[in-house]
Amino acid sequence: MLGTFGLRNKRELWKAQTQLSSVRKQARTLLAATEAVRLREEKKLLDSLRRRGLVHEGATLDDILSLTVEDMLTRRLQSMVFKKGMALSPLHSRQLIVHGHVMVGEKIITVPGYEVGGKEEGTIKLIGHETPPSGAEAPGAEGAKGNQARAEEPVKAQ
Repeated sequence: MLGTFGLRNKRELWKAQTQLSSVRKQARTLLAATEAVRLREEKKLLDSLRRRGLVHEGATLDDILSLTVEDMLTRRLQSMVFKKGMALSPLHSRQLIVHGHVMVGEKIITVPGYEVGGKEEGTIKLIGHETPPSGAEAPGAEGAKGNQARAEEPVKAQ
C-alpha cells in the first residue's frame, strides 16, 4: 500500500489507520447510544465526513463502518494530484507538491498529506505548467542512452 499511494514511510499509513479507527469508533458509539443522542450526534458526524469527502449525501452509520484505509488515503492531496493526471506517478505528485507546484483554491499547499475536502477537489491545479505531464521526455533530456548513442556516432571527415 505504501507504493500504491506513494507514502514516504509507514507512519503516514498509521496516521490514516488511526483516523479511520477514530471515525469508526464514533460510529459504533452512536449505534449504542440512546435515540435522542444518536439523532443529534449522527448528523454532526455525517456532516463532518461529508465535508471531508469520505461519505456521500444520504450516508448512514453503516457506510461509515464500511470505510477502509484506502478511502482515507485517496483523500490526500498527493493521491488526488496523481488521480487527476497532473503527475506521472504518486512519487512525482509528492515531489510537485513539496516543491510548491500545486495549488488548492488560492493557496499553495506543500504538504502531500493535506486532506482535500469535498468542495476543494475541483480547485486543485498545477502552477507554472501549461499542460500536465504526458510521459514523454522533455526536449534535451535524453538521458544516458541518448548521450551514449551520440558518442558512438562516427565523426565525419571533412
